[in-house]
Amino acid sequence: MQADPNFHQDSEKNAQADSEITKTKQPQTNAGSRRLFLGRASRRIFLGRAGLFGAASVVAGVFSSSFSLKKGGNVVQAQQPAAKSNYGNLRDKAFQVRTTAAKVNREIPIPSHLTNGDEAKYANKIATDTRGLPHNQLGEVDLKAYQSFINALNSGDPNEYEKIILGGGRKLVQPLTPLAISLSGVNTCQVAIPVPPTLNSAEQAAEFIEIAWQGLLQDVPFSEYRNDTTNPLVLAAVKDLNRLSDFKGPKENGRITPELLFRGTAIYVDASGRTTYHTLAGADTGPYVSQFLLRPVPAGTLSYPQLHRVPLAVPENSFQTNYDEWLLVQNGGSSGRTIKFDSTRRYFINGRDQGEIAHTPPPVYANAAAILLARPVSENPLIGGVGAPYNPSNPYNKSKTQSGGSGTFGPGYSTSLIGWVSPHAIRAAYWQKYYVHRRLRSEAFGGLVHNNKVNKTNYPLHPDIFQSEALDRIYSKYQSYLLPQFFPEGSPTHSSYPGGASVTAGASVTILKALFDGDYVIPNPVIPDPNDPTKLIPYQGPPLTVEGELNKLAANIGLGRNSAGIHWRTDAAASLALGEAIAIGILRDEKLTFRETFGGFTFTKFDGTKITI
Repeated sequence: MQADPNFHQDSEKNAQADSEITKTKQPQTNAGSRRLFLGRASRRIFLGRAGLFGAASVVAGVFSSSFSLKKGGNVVQAQQPAAKSNYGNLRDKAFQVRTTAAKVNREIPIPSHLTNGDEAKYANKIATDTRGLPHNQLGEVDLKAYQSFINALNSGDPNEYEKIILGGGRKLVQPLTPLAISLSGVNTCQVAIPVPPTLNSAEQAAEFIEIAWQGLLQDVPFSEYRNDTTNPLVLAAVKDLNRLSDFKGPKENGRITPELLFRGTAIYVDASGRTTYHTLAGADTGPYVSQFLLRPVPAGTLSYPQLHRVPLAVPENSFQTNYDEWLLVQNGGSSGRTIKFDSTRRYFINGRDQGEIAHTPPPVYANAAAILLARPVSENPLIGGVGAPYNPSNPYNKSKTQSGGSGTFGPGYSTSLIGWVSPHAIRAAYWQKYYVHRRLRSEAFGGLVHNNKVNKTNYPLHPDIFQSEALDRIYSKYQSYLLPQFFPEGSPTHSSYPGGASVTAGASVTILKALFDGDYVIPNPVIPDPNDPTKLIPYQGPPLTVEGELNKLAANIGLGRNSAGIHWRTDAAASLALGEAIAIGILRDEKLTFRETFGGFTFTKFDGTKITI
């Protein structure tokens, strides 16, 4: 998209953009005022148009011939200075690139942000995330406290957030963060995600049952997730999930198989509001665990194995299975209990390990970059990196005299972009969490299930839940119908949809796919030794590609939060697409800055389509 010289049309386009954000189906009670605030914010805060583009209107007179625009899609690149001694030229070009990037991003329309309507539908707010606020004995929120929360969100005033009525010692996690302005890529309100399932839907029921089975299978090694498995718990999970009427996870010929249990998906929404579901390419191939969570990490002159501290498989490591503890945590209290860990570190082999890695993750995306960059060690195929080539679009691939480095296209540039994209992705996710969806956490949903079964409440939950073998197994194991939690504190104190860990995964993996050759086949793939998970052994099976293993990495981290009982499948699936969109915006801005001859970042998205930025 090229710069639009018709700056006098800004006010009209601004009004049109603002009208888009008000075309929602939010409830008119609280959401109406929230939309009014955000509509105004789109002029006053998010876009900040008048001051910035008043200055931009004099650009042509400032830069003369020292800067030119290359037209071709949305390509605008810095050109060679007219004279080496004219340092002002470089400064002027920086200004031009920045204002051009701002102009391009401003022209991206604000989509409609539709909700599932549950918040308005239920007066007692049972379908809304209210953890951390005070609740009654059934776990239903105090409506005065809830209104104090909504008042703060509607105001955007930091002082109002200090008036939110909390129920215990836990604080809310950064509700003001999404209102920060991003100086690179799109801003938070410019990307939409699909409408999540409703409280009473069959899809919501299916997601709850899947999480329940993830918890029940937490100590079964992923090596048992084979189509020829004889593991009775794996077979029971497959049978139960296939019974569900609206399960949206990966399938083969319409059926879930053991090898497809808990594999990754992405969901997208188009301009018409239509949602599409996609199994991540490569994430359903080979071992469940990504090579980037198994291979040793080269770190300069060092190299370290990815041996993790993992929780013990003991009853004390299941939290919120007791109703009093569950209610205490919903009110923002703390049980005071802690996770008990195994004294022996090992490789990531099961759902319990996966949950803890997603709880306190290592720098997995920087590690992945290091593994991609380092060459294999010929005398020992189980150590070293994979020596992946750069993306074929890298301008230094064909240079006879130059190579990329920390500034552009090289090793340092790869890791710096990963660090840069993460906070921008989190802002986008938190905007959806606080200002659009406020979806119920799965731990709170488990309270609704328990109360229907034990206290004879009549919450409108789909009957698929109560016909599931998983529910009976949970009760037999814990003497409650609450969803077991892996973390003592339960879920973070912000709403469920979308997932913060998953949006970071989506953004970071997109950066890596844009910089490295996704078709490259990983040499010497490994798996944990089933007889001794402190060791790696060679993997034998279908080839594993960089793209597939990066997709798998994103799924492993996102669905690890599900394994821990704190997220839904759609939380992770929508987050990958959202993180991808944030990364694409940043890559688009980065492209404007390069002096190298560069045709654009080319890679395959999570939905399988190939794009060039």
